[in-house]
Amino acid sequence: MNYLTVRAGLEPRHKGSQPRVANAAVQARIARKTQQKPPDGSTHWSCRKMAEALGLSKSTVQRVWAQARLKPHRLDRYMASHDPLFERKAADIIGLYMNPPQHAAVFCVDEKTAIQALDRLDPVLSPGRAERHGFEYYRHGTLSLYAALDVKTGQVHGMTAGRHTSQEFIAFLEGLVARTKWAREIHVGLDNLSAHKTKDVERFLAEHPQVRFHFTPTYSSWLNQVELWFAKIQRDVIRRGVFTQSPISATNCGDISAPIRNQPSPSAGLTQILPAASALTKSPGQLTSTPSATEPR
Repeated sequence: MNYLTVRAGLEPRHKGSQPRVANAAVQARIARKTQQKPPDGSTHWSCRKMAEALGLSKSTVQRVWAQARLKPHRLDRYMASHDPLFERKAADIIGLYMNPPQHAAVFCVDEKTAIQALDRLDPVLSPGRAERHGFEYYRHGTLSLYAALDVKTGQVHGMTAGRHTSQEFIAFLEGLVARTKWAREIHVGLDNLSAHKTKDVERFLAEHPQVRFHFTPTYSSWLNQVELWFAKIQRDVIRRGVFTQSPISATNCGDISAPIRNQPSPSAGLTQILPAASALTKSPGQLTSTPSATEPR
């Protein structure tokens, strides 16, 4: 057997098809089609659905999508502020945080409405498995929580209410003013809720000239630091809570008041928050707070 015979036996007779590469025109077709709605009434494309519509292979569609970083199967939500005074209002709020006025109290105020006291059936926590709650639940009522975070100390003042109107908001502000008689000025950062701009609220501001409102830009409540505290009690107390009392006294959010600043880790304040949360009740309309961890008891 000579060298030519061996070489002929190693070389295949059929070399197969050439690698198919999607050219620029094909890539443009796929990208343009991806931005259009599928004709079958569905909301987005899949690689197989796109391949069938354009007469291509699903692998080609996958490669083009990966190269163009197109992900039609995914959805992200966002909220953009169209406030023409966004920069001015944001600078005003951030300025209160970074350089608060002397002899003044600075509070971040907001409401957490419709807190549900859910009595979940058969909560189970077993080794090696995630905690499980029964699908059914009994709702003992709802509650609104007004909260004011002291920017300097991290202390939260809270008031619970059965309703969510400007009258309850004014009652909360009156309690806040009574607790800060030492302050020459009281600066309040808050959002643009209609209950914050009623004639009764304007009358309250006229009667208390030391109180000054600083509104966040529209759709920008994330600038309000008390939202961090609301998120914390939602995660640690409300979301997985089992409340067995009626009305929502089982969720006495008015009693939860702990600093969220100057903590070495996010869980450092749990020893204060969770015991208070387990008791969670105060009568609607009563202002409650607990000392900051940095303050003497």
